Amino acid sequence: MNTRNTIVVDGNSMTIKNFCRLASGDADFRIEKSALRRVAECHGFLERFSSRKLIYGISTGFGPMAQYRIDETDRIDLQYNIIRSHSAGLGDYLPPDKARAVLFNLLNAMLRGFSGVAPALIRVVEATLRADILPCIPMHGGVGASGDLVQMAHVALCLIGEGEAMCEGAVAPAAELFRRKGVEPLRISLREGIAVMNGTTAMTALAALNLRGAQIALEWSLALSACLNETVASYDDHYSPGLNRVRRQSGQQVVARAMGAMLKDSERIRSRAKLYENGTEEPDVAGRIAHKVQPYYSLRCVPQILGPIYETLDFSCRIVENELNSVTDNPVIDAAECNVYHGGNFHGDYISLEMDKLKLAMTRLGMMSERQFNYLMNPAENECLPPFLNRGKPGLNFGFQGAGFTATSTAAENQALAASHYIHSIPNNNDNQDIVSMGFNAAVAAGKTVDNVFEILAIQAAALIQAIDILGCRTQLSSRSRTIHAELRAVFAELKNDRPTRKELEGVREYLRTNPLNLL
Repeated sequence: MNTRNTIVVDGNSMTIKNFCRLASGDADFRIEKSALRRVAECHGFLERFSSRKLIYGISTGFGPMAQYRIDETDRIDLQYNIIRSHSAGLGDYLPPDKARAVLFNLLNAMLRGFSGVAPALIRVVEATLRADILPCIPMHGGVGASGDLVQMAHVALCLIGEGEAMCEGAVAPAAELFRRKGVEPLRISLREGIAVMNGTTAMTALAALNLRGAQIALEWSLALSACLNETVASYDDHYSPGLNRVRRQSGQQVVARAMGAMLKDSERIRSRAKLYENGTEEPDVAGRIAHKVQPYYSLRCVPQILGPIYETLDFSCRIVENELNSVTDNPVIDAAECNVYHGGNFHGDYISLEMDKLKLAMTRLGMMSERQFNYLMNPAENECLPPFLNRGKPGLNFGFQGAGFTATSTAAENQALAASHYIHSIPNNNDNQDIVSMGFNAAVAAGKTVDNVFEILAIQAAALIQAIDILGCRTQLSSRSRTIHAELRAVFAELKNDRPTRKELEGVREYLRTNPLNLL
């Protein structure tokens, strides 16, 4: 029985979660009929209204060439020319889930009914999605000002049956795939070329995927941090309501509550109240107390570190969901007002800034994960585990020593990736685009930081379950931690003798990515 849900695409109600399900192919979709009517009404209005009027991209050229009037006999050629001339991107193609995301965002944007496109465009986009014919979209070429012009030119090229596309894991000419799947390519009728190309369509699609991945990574960081604290028998007050309510930061309080809920039935966590009841612990002859009063910052300050990340993601999700349901075309065709508005809704600053913030947040999360991993590796810090969690012969065997280099290297790469794209405007297009967002570049870099974080978290997770087994404390853990241990152990076997771990770590990484915890 088919249990896949059907998501309605109407131009107004797309959420990040539903969008990501569509992009991954985990849900069916249907187009809202009222949205189709809006598209038809807007197109009909523009056909009537544009006659003998000066409207950008219909009766004029594009960009710095807008000063040239276009004869009515050349208007269709104008649209094909802008598509073909701007299909000049280079670099690797976006993977299938991201290319599919771009198409779904295009579909949703056009269904707002403010772009003046013919209903035929909707039908072609829908048909390509149902046939899973995906445009080959290069990563290099977008400056994110007049939308994602170069990336979306390659999308438009596919829709008119030219260029290359992906289907069933292979790249082939779009015309060939269309014939094989019975899809009729788009025939442009008025302004479908520039309508597809304008807008923040590609950068917003990537931003939505990035944010969903970041949310899952944040939950796993919280869970692993909580589990680490109980594994090494930390005290309970650093996530307690009493401590966190006196600092008026909502994200910190949300994280602290989630940690408390996860650890509520743990037998390993120490009670600060009981410590006070039992009196002062006697030091040894050197004046040293056996158990630290409070642990290292990477264990003790989890609410304070993850709290601002939680709030950043929460804010960014609102911005990106708004953009998913926005009109970012130019000009905007308003049939109800009988007007055509020229402006700059295609400018990608909203997405670029949020992706810069996401890069910083994910870099910080990865840094904390790497430090928590290091804590497990270093007996001078944890005071209860062998160096590198080595269960073999010291000097002969190496435990997690090699994985540590990968964690540190990947955290360092994120630190470099965190540099801003938002402020790196370079005037171009003969200075017509004199200030640009670099939004697509920011979204690509942000996606890389999210991918990297899952690699660091995978190494931390594998080390943590090793530590649990070394200490023999699994049965004392919270019920949630015991479940996490069991499920991760099914992916990553206990490391007793040295062995290559790349494949197993990849398995842990994919497990983390595809299993949201719903803690927040």
